Amino acid sequence: MRSLWLLLGLGLLALSHVQASTDIADELLDEDLDLSDIDENEEEFLRLLEEKNKIKDIERENEIATKLAEVQHNLLNPVVEVDLCETMSCGAGRICQMHNEKPKCVCIPECPEEVDTRRLVCTNTNETWPSDCSVYQQRCWCDSGEPGCTNPDNAHMHIDYYGACHEPRSCEGEDLKDFPRRMRDWLFNVMRDLAERDELTEHYMQMELEAETNNSRRWSNAAVWKWCDLDGDTDRSVSRHELFPIRAPLVSLEHCIAPFLESCDSNKDHRITLVEWGACLELDPEDLKERCDDVQRAQPHLLG
Repeated sequence: MRSLWLLLGLGLLALSHVQASTDIADELLDEDLDLSDIDENEEEFLRLLEEKNKIKDIERENEIATKLAEVQHNLLNPVVEVDLCETMSCGAGRICQMHNEKPKCVCIPECPEEVDTRRLVCTNTNETWPSDCSVYQQRCWCDSGEPGCTNPDNAHMHIDYYGACHEPRSCEGEDLKDFPRRMRDWLFNVMRDLAERDELTEHYMQMELEAETNNSRRWSNAAVWKWCDLDGDTDRSVSRHELFPIRAPLVSLEHCIAPFLESCDSNKDHRITLVEWGACLELDPEDLKERCDDVQRAQPHLLG
């Protein structure tokens, strides 16, 4: 900033010297200076001319000071255009656009064309869509009654799992009996992997370290971590919607995940408490130390 002011000051100073030299010649012909009334004495003439130049210099200095003040004001108080859409959340399938100088959420007009089959998604209506964007867009169109809606019922559809729709495999017998163990191991391995990549908050990291050094806390800490992580609205229960991040990626890989999660909701109220979560993972309720307050109060801080 100091360099900027120095360059600006030198530039204006040089400009004032050039103008001063030009103005002296102009002032000799200035109508305000009546040369017929000046004594032929050269000293008197020079004195009057010097006074005239001093007045001009003062006026010029005031003009320069005013310009500098304007520049300083603009630097310290820049005009910032606020994008009202930046602070507006529209949700999946919608974007913010300005209408009559006001932000408004509208259905996303176009989804990227997907050629990767890994981007395919299967909805709860057992219909394959090219991407999650196309599902959310269709849901928005149907919810808003727009021409792009192919079926009014699509206003309530959601992604069931990633990948093309397929015939569900039954989970029974030994597969179903052994799944809680596989689920516990999977939760702990995911937690460990995130810790190794420094992608856990400080409190999650402490829980993972405790699980590493205390075998009695190995599975229970991983279970509590994931349950707290899924409880996005912090109401001490996990809804079907909040289960999406754990269900959708696994359905096409693990055929027992859907019936397992259904079994966790023992009272069929469409919500899973920590006690229910621990029970379906076959954990001792005494080992489930509820630490969500500590976790959720913690500021996100990646270690490492």
